[in-house]
Amino acid sequence: MITQLIRASEAPIAFIENWLKPFLLLGIRLYIFYVFFRSGLTKLADWDTTLALFTDEYHVPLLPPALAAVMGAGGELLLSPLFALGIASRFAAAGLFVVNLMALISYPALFEFDCPAGVHQHFFWGTLMLVILCVGPGRFAFDAWLAARARARA
Repeated sequence: MITQLIRASEAPIAFIENWLKPFLLLGIRLYIFYVFFRSGLTKLADWDTTLALFTDEYHVPLLPPALAAVMGAGGELLLSPLFALGIASRFAAAGLFVVNLMALISYPALFEFDCPAGVHQHFFWGTLMLVILCVGPGRFAFDAWLAARARARA
């Protein structure tokens, strides 16, 4: 019975692996791009408020507030397009994961559960980035295109 069930599930699993997984991974990359790029643009739109938030609200460990603000906005604005396009995807995922982690660590209200939706969002985004770190960016990524070219030349 179990053997038949396993055999019967092989074709649907192969379909998912070959056809749906690349779209899922692309969707993850585009969603994370949207969230983090918009956040970076918001920081740039009112830099004085951003500096005030990093000075008064967010307490990034070991970094002066101005440097933390530049690194946060820079990470969001530079790494998220790489992530979306699938260029150095795992590097971009790791960098955005660190930005996301710093957001969790530096905003104490998140740990006091004054903002549980924010906590859940950050954990969700972190999980999606870990998927790309572990599985890779998928077929619809510049990295995959480069790897295919390298294999063709070899």
